[in-house]
Amino acid sequence: MTPLIVALDYADRESALAMAARLDPGQCRLKVGKELFTRCGPRIVQELQGQGFQVFLDLKFHDIPATVAGACRAAADLGVWMMNIHAAGGREMMLRARDALGNYQNPPLLIAVTVLTSLQETDLRETGVDDEPVGQVLRLARLAADCAMDGVVASAQEAMLLRREVPTLLRVTPGIRPLGTAQGDQQRIVSPSLALAQGADYLVVGRPITAAQDPAQALAAITAEITQAMAKQLPTQ
Repeated sequence: MTPLIVALDYADRESALAMAARLDPGQCRLKVGKELFTRCGPRIVQELQGQGFQVFLDLKFHDIPATVAGACRAAADLGVWMMNIHAAGGREMMLRARDALGNYQNPPLLIAVTVLTSLQETDLRETGVDDEPVGQVLRLARLAADCAMDGVVASAQEAMLLRREVPTLLRVTPGIRPLGTAQGDQQRIVSPSLALAQGADYLVVGRPITAAQDPAQALAAITAEITQAMAKQLPTQ
């Protein structure tokens, strides 16, 4: 299955469903974030699943442990493929989230957010984190691995380090931009082929596909780049 996840960063149901209709569930999964989910509720997840897509529910739960555990159960009841929580919520919160999914036959992948790709060292220092992003990413990733998370969200620039230091974790990488596309509000970005070479397992791509004149063609081009990059990683016989 493709490692590509397309971010449906829309404010209304109609736009999200219209974009999904132009994409191929055999070539990508879809990400539903805070704005779309808040406006449309669980229905949008169910409708996208009805179109054949697996859904990454990107709500980044960060609250007291009992609240996060309940939210994780609610997401699992929707049948989502992947969901995430903030590693900064701490050990007890992550453990309770893990336990909340223990009775599901096919639970969602539970991914921990480390450091948002919009943050730089100066931003971290303003919040009391006296470290550069890579140091904080590694600290939170180790904690996530210790709490039996399935993976982490981190910049592809940290993926190689994470693959070496915490190899049990899947690496989900936003901030993916094909060469020649706009950076947007992401700071730590790389191309799809470079992200895979650096150790990313799943790539989150938004506007380079959804804002393209022909989204299906943009998806196909990125898929071709991913296929070529993954072929280069296969061991030779």
